[in-house]
Amino acid sequence: MIRLYGTPRSRALRVSWLLEELELPWEFHFVDMAKQQNRTPEFLALNPCGKIPVLEDDGLVLTESAAIMLYLAERYGEGRLLPKPGTAASGHHHQWLSFVITELEQPLWTMGKHRFALPEQQRVAAIQATAVWEFNKAAAIAEQWLPDSPFLLGDELTVADILLAHTLNWATIFEQQIPPKLAVYRDRLNLRPAMKKALDKASANLTD
Repeated sequence: MIRLYGTPRSRALRVSWLLEELELPWEFHFVDMAKQQNRTPEFLALNPCGKIPVLEDDGLVLTESAAIMLYLAERYGEGRLLPKPGTAASGHHHQWLSFVITELEQPLWTMGKHRFALPEQQRVAAIQATAVWEFNKAAAIAEQWLPDSPFLLGDELTVADILLAHTLNWATIFEQQIPPKLAVYRDRLNLRPAMKKALDKASANLTD
């Protein structure tokens, strides 16, 4: 049984969404960050960084959401959700993964760290304006790159689609302006049944 540690709307959601797309059996273990359950010896043995998500699969422990997603798609996808390795499509797929994490997500996480995640004495309010500027710049590029096809690489959903849609949802929660094509793309991806199933399953286990 695959076990996923996290909270419902954190980066764990991109992993649980993928698990549902793959139709895999999995269980959710809620980590109450407010109660510092991520700092217990048991959790730190899984991830010394004290961060979520964490995946356990048949004795394997993985952290870092993008790495977890690639592992799951490679092991269980049976040719789905990832382009064929070594192809131009694969190169574009990995380019999207890198761009989302380093350009789109990075300023959002800067906002989050300096709003609530860091100790109060380490927060710098003035950095918010810079982070918004960085996000807007990256979002404009993503809007330019976004193809007219249903998904980033054509007619088939990939890991990169889930990662991008989840990051855009995060941006919406952070009250950032999403360019129009990206907003339509985000809304369409959010209608996928697997996304709702993942969120419902995690939300039903908040007392773990």
